[in-house]
Amino acid sequence: MTVKTIQTEAVQMLLKKVAGLDKDQGNPRMKEIVYRLVSDLYKMIEDLDITPDEFWEGVHYLNDLGTTKEAVLLAPGLGFDHFLDIREDAKDEAAGLAGGTPRTIEGPLYVENAPISEGETRMDDGQSPGQGMWLHGKVLDEDGNPVAGAVVDLWHADSKGGYSYFDPTQSEFNLRRRVITDADGCYRARSIVPNGYGVPPEGNTIKVLQSLGRHGNRPAHIHYFVSKPGYKHLTTQINLAGDAYTYDDFAFATRDELVVDATPKNDNAHGFDSEYLDVEFNVEILKTDNPELEDKHSRARASIN
Repeated sequence: MTVKTIQTEAVQMLLKKVAGLDKDQGNPRMKEIVYRLVSDLYKMIEDLDITPDEFWEGVHYLNDLGTTKEAVLLAPGLGFDHFLDIREDAKDEAAGLAGGTPRTIEGPLYVENAPISEGETRMDDGQSPGQGMWLHGKVLDEDGNPVAGAVVDLWHADSKGGYSYFDPTQSEFNLRRRVITDADGCYRARSIVPNGYGVPPEGNTIKVLQSLGRHGNRPAHIHYFVSKPGYKHLTTQINLAGDAYTYDDFAFATRDELVVDATPKNDNAHGFDSEYLDVEFNVEILKTDNPELEDKHSRARASIN
């Protein structure tokens, strides 16, 4: 039998006390968020008749999730990162700021302060096995003019799906570089072809995904931050066409405009002595007179000083 208590005076008074609404001290915004969050959870418990056993199983799961630091994986897996992008796209549309290269999720594996070069760089350390990749393109404004002096911040996984800093077997800043575009708006990077990755097979994220009948795999992809004063900061990533998970990404990051062909070449160019993949991706960024739009949003990120 399902009983209804959410509207009783006892529960409503409890909610106000939980959120500190009966106190003058504290942060009003935090109170607003906690009141809504806890109210919705109480209502869900009641509507779905969640048992004490189920509730405490969830609490212990959250304990384990914090221990393994996988919340940053579970969030995109449950669509939160993509949902935030949908909202930002809608805000841009409403404000007349839509256009340019589409945004998509940052992911949890960025590291600040990667080495920076003018025009061209080599991303791999020469010790990482894998097929060569020549990654290049132009940064353009909305009128098709080249944007010189833009910072193209690139990072991607190795051929096993691991990221430097988080993978202790890789050298510092391996496959992470910043390139400043030249006078023609061009950036060029020699690297290796990345592989996709999966969430830890014995971790907490996969427990939830498997209970939903889902997998925890991502396709091969390359992350981008693109920025310059006077332009909206862009957070995006490209998928290499043909990957089995390109259109089945557990993190929902794929957008059609960001699926890029990789063309095999064997012309001994760019320092490669065997077949490599040529990947071209041109970026369009939008002008802005709002300094707040020039930088990436604030969140905790790894950093090497």
